[in-house]
Amino acid sequence: MRKLLAVAILAVSITACKKTAGGDLEVQKPVVGTVTDTLNVPSVSVTTDSATVSVPKVEVKKDSATIKVPKVEIKR
Repeated sequence: MRKLLAVAILAVSITACKKTAGGDLEVQKPVVGTVTDTLNVPSVSVTTDSATVSVPKVEVKKDSATIKVPKVEIKR
């Protein structure tokens, strides 16, 4: 019995809503007869913001060195 009541309430709540041309929702409440209420849905605007970030300048200096490598000769 409880499952049937829950399914009935769910079916009424899904079918009792409709969207208007302006984007608002109209909800019909079950009382003696029906009463229609209009819910104003808030709009959301998404914007982007830019920020300036200072980045340090890094200089890379290549250094060279002379290394003496011993030469080994093997005689047979």
